[in-house]
Formats: sequence, structure tokens, C-alpha cells
Amino acid sequence: MRVISLNLNGIRSAASKGFYDWLNQQNADIVCLQELKAQATNMTEPMRQPGDYFGYFHYAEKKGYSGVGIYSKRPADAVIEGLGHADIDAEGRYLEAQFGNLSVISLYLPSGSSGEARQAMKFSVLERFYPHLAELKASGREVLICGDWNIAHRKEDLKNWRGNQKNSGFLPEERAWFSQVLDEQGWIDVYRRLHPDATEACYTWWSNRGQAREKNVGWRIDYQIATPALAATALASQIYKDQRFSDHAPLIIDYTWPSVDCDVSERFLTD
Repeated sequence: MRVISLNLNGIRSAASKGFYDWLNQQNADIVCLQELKAQATNMTEPMRQPGDYFGYFHYAEKKGYSGVGIYSKRPADAVIEGLGHADIDAEGRYLEAQFGNLSVISLYLPSGSSGEARQAMKFSVLERFYPHLAELKASGREVLICGDWNIAHRKEDLKNWRGNQKNSGFLPEERAWFSQVLDEQGWIDVYRRLHPDATEACYTWWSNRGQAREKNVGWRIDYQIATPALAATALASQIYKDQRFSDHAPLIIDYTWPSVDCDVSERFLTD
């Protein structure tokens, strides 16, 4: 099973930069998208259902803002839009697609970098999302949460960690919350499981200022977080940087995933 996650920073912008030509060559089973910056009326048919993918979306109410999506080669058995909190759901930040005993979630947690009000919103989302993560973990399902978490967890996850300790995305409170998700709830950071010591190679986002991408002054804020049994089947990962579709890079992880019923596993299992 190949899973790709990418913050598009605008689905129409990414399309104009060749995203769909690239996607159709990846043989991905599931693709999780964040920051669509579009409503349903803006979506072309190739965006809704590219190639032989089924498309599912949770749009933000505000035009040109946020929004998440999932493409899958197999139609979902069920789709859940939102977390049940009106203010969070209005921003289009959570979409869950269920396939047999597997739940795949496209997640876009807020950034607090624009000011105190948005940082307060971010902390509020983290507080309310934490018990939902616990419920998912206790559900008995295998769960994969892909997306832009807007948190660099460890100092190895960003270039200038010393200078960013008071900045949103690397605040002690945010990092402590992420540690609780992993250490207390038992979720697995799949990329870190495969690459425990990676530093500069792990970045998935770069500022558009100061030639940050060319100098690789980046952050790792895009993750695939999984239940332990699913994470244990991860074979390989790649952060694709050869083409630039947005200010983020696609995170690609290949899994062998046997712990589902036969008809689903046969459809999703890759060599």
C-alpha cells in the first residue's frame, strides 16, 4: 500500500504546476491532501476524480482557505467530515475515509504564526483533538493520520531550532502535546520509525522567503502517524523534492498491510 500526503497550498495552483501528471505516475493507493483553498464549485472533474481515483473532500466555509481531501483507488465504505466542533469543522480540517478495518485521515492542524488569536485557536484545537485521538486509538481499528500537523516535534525536525523555540510550530507546549500523542497514547511517527536519525533530509516545508528551499532551511511538519500494527508494516519512505508543487513536499510511505479482510487487502497490498 502506497500512501502519499501533501499540503497543496491551493489545489488549483498545484494542478498548474504539474501535480496531477506526477500523481498519475506514482501508483499510490491513497493520497491525502491538505490546504485545498477551494470550494466544490472551483473543482474541475480531474480534481474531483483524477484518473481511476475516487475523491472525497471537506471544504472550508471561507473561500480560498484550508480544506482537506482524500483520493483512493478503492471506494470508501464510509466517510466522516469534521470532528463535531463547529468552529474547527468550518475550517475544513479533518476528513476520515474508512476501508474495512482501516481508517485513513487527512488532517490539517492550524498554524498559529499569524498572531495570538490564531495561536489560541491552535491550542484549543489541540486540546479538543487529543481525546479524539485517544478514541481512535482505542477503537480497535487500524488508523493512519496523514497531514500537516504544523508542529516540528524534535530539534532534528527543523534547521534553526534554537531560534524558533518561541515561535509557533516549535513552542514547548506544542512539542509536549505531540510527545503525549506518541508516548502516552502510543501512536507511531512512521517516518521516524524508518529514519530515527534523519535531520536535513527529513524536511517537508520551507518558507518562501530568503531562498529557504534552495538552502534547505526547512521544517518537518508533515507526518504519517499510525497505530502500532500498521506502522510496523512500513517498508520505505520518500520525501519527493525533484518537482515543486507547493511550499511543502510530498511524503510517500510504502506499507505491507495484511491485517484486513481479503478483498480489501488484495486491492491495497503492493509488492
